[in-house]
Amino acid sequence: MSSEPTENEKPERRWSKLWRPPFKWYLLWIPTGGILMFVAGIIFWGGFNTVLEATNTEAFCTSCHEMHDYVYQEYQKTIHFKNRTGVRATCPDCHVPRPWIYKIARKIRATNELYHKMAGTIDTREKFEAHRLELAETVWATMKSTDSRECRNCHTLISMDLAKQDKSAQKKHTIESVRESGKTCIDCHKGIAHELPQGYESTARTGSPWSHLDLQPRAAAGTFKRGFG
Repeated sequence: MSSEPTENEKPERRWSKLWRPPFKWYLLWIPTGGILMFVAGIIFWGGFNTVLEATNTEAFCTSCHEMHDYVYQEYQKTIHFKNRTGVRATCPDCHVPRPWIYKIARKIRATNELYHKMAGTIDTREKFEAHRLELAETVWATMKSTDSRECRNCHTLISMDLAKQDKSAQKKHTIESVRESGKTCIDCHKGIAHELPQGYESTARTGSPWSHLDLQPRAAAGTFKRGFG
């Protein structure tokens, strides 16, 4: 008699082969290794994202005395910290991009700050004030290059109720005016959350583009402090 399987036996033999150990045991490491790498990838990504988010909080940003004792104290007096609606813009809201690629790029650049922390570049009030203009101009240039991207996470022209703004602000915030001027948020709103650096020549004295804002001189430091009604 022939030992060939019948048509009914063939499917059963095919399925049974799936449960047989492979002829070479080392072949098991191929699927096993793939599964282990997949699990390790999930654990790595979870840990990486956890650390990333932990460094993206106001508590982390103000954990060093340079930030907590200097700029954070100024920020607490502004409308971004406390206002009638209870909506707060924290440090990462303004200084860390939300898109993942840009956020990672910002974190990489921030490693430079570790060096200056260890070097004590701004570890005293005097050193900080000496570097304040340089630091501010770096941030302003970054915001200018991104068309004030972080500002626009909360503020958009199409959402503004111009009727509730004064006439000067109304003119500057129309879409046509913004397109013609080529300006972005940071061009007119420097010093919105921190005191302006000593030596910064504000155009407030000429009445433009800050004429619609309440600017008061801060005699002690020779800078301006912005107030909001």
